[in-house]
Amino acid sequence: MLFSSVPFLFYFLPAALLIYFAAPRQLKNAVLLLASLFFYAWGEPKYMLLMLVSIVQGYGFGLLIEKHRGQKASKVFLTLSILVSLGLLGYFKYADFFLSSVNAVTGFSLPLLKLSLPIGISFYTFQTMSYTIDVYRDDAKVQRSLVNFGTFVTLFPQLIAGPIIKYKDLGDQIDHRTHSPEQFASGVQIFVVGLAKKVLLANNIGKLWDTILALPAGELTTAGAWLGVAAFAFQLYFDFSGYSDMAIGMGQMLGFHFPENFNYPYISASITEFWRRWHMSLGSWFRDYLYIPLGGSRKGKARQLLNILIVWLATGLWHGAAWTFVLWGLWFAVLLLLEKLALLPVLEKHRVLGHVYTLFFVTLGFVLFDADSAAQAVSRISAMLGAGGLPLSSAQAVYYLKSYGPLLVLGILCATPLPKMIVAKLRKSKGAAT
Repeated sequence: MLFSSVPFLFYFLPAALLIYFAAPRQLKNAVLLLASLFFYAWGEPKYMLLMLVSIVQGYGFGLLIEKHRGQKASKVFLTLSILVSLGLLGYFKYADFFLSSVNAVTGFSLPLLKLSLPIGISFYTFQTMSYTIDVYRDDAKVQRSLVNFGTFVTLFPQLIAGPIIKYKDLGDQIDHRTHSPEQFASGVQIFVVGLAKKVLLANNIGKLWDTILALPAGELTTAGAWLGVAAFAFQLYFDFSGYSDMAIGMGQMLGFHFPENFNYPYISASITEFWRRWHMSLGSWFRDYLYIPLGGSRKGKARQLLNILIVWLATGLWHGAAWTFVLWGLWFAVLLLLEKLALLPVLEKHRVLGHVYTLFFVTLGFVLFDADSAAQAVSRISAMLGAGGLPLSSAQAVYYLKSYGPLLVLGILCATPLPKMIVAKLRKSKGAAT
């Protein structure tokens, strides 16, 4: 990801902000569009055409949908736009997955395309689809400026890692937004917090996970396996939420208000609550554009359970083109179905039990998420559950715990609202004193 290239980001961001604020109001979106295209081209110039195609088709079909509103043609144009968007995503992200699966099942030797995945394609594809669907539903006004629409699709703060922005939530801000020193300062603060999550916490905790992964399979003890997976869980959270905070902060500097993407998911007492707090923009996208159109909970319990299963299969595939991601989606689908059918009242009544249950099953899900194969996931989970017959603890695990213990404790604290509450209380006390 481009945000991983911190030197590039610190050269690019000040220059982009300087030009943006120096430009007259009517040219600010043009500056943002050019800056975003440059930002994308720096990381992957060969796929610039793909992004431009996504912009032009979304813009053009949006105008056609509006022009033929109330007619059958409007739905036809919406369908064509969705097919183009999903076709591009499917070709570049899932073609080799499909071909290799066919080869595995049939014994064929179909040649793989070996395409590299365009950076951010899952994000800007979903954003383009949200636009045409919102215009069709009359949830948003059609965008008649190609520059403004291109700005929405390519907006560099969240282009690479989200949060996923729905057009109905950002359309008005694309056309009209305000700027203030207070808002800019707040954006800088949010950006710095996100950068600290990424650089200080995610990167350093991730070293423990890398170390555990490098151990020979026969040396992985139960304690070591749990220690490594806990490190991965923290790395994943601080990495992804850090990127999101950086994007939200940069957006606020530019006058935008992006939706929150993470809300302390590790304090959840159920899987249902966890997914209301983790990657919230993706969850709301699937809710608005897949779950509800499928019927949501309006067509009876059996249909609702089927809809949840479909949504989570799609969620798994969205994260990656591999059977491990499909299994990961099914893993959480089953847990959510069990909660919907019976477990949720018990978990809500006994929250301590709910916390333990949630962290246990989420952690096992992360093992599946990171594994290269189902067999590798089973091997790692077996080590965590002591099935390998290796000792519960070892001198090696104790060494790693001593080395990374303070960092893990800091990670635990920062994964809760406690630091934010302390800062707010200190500010309140300081304000009262003055």
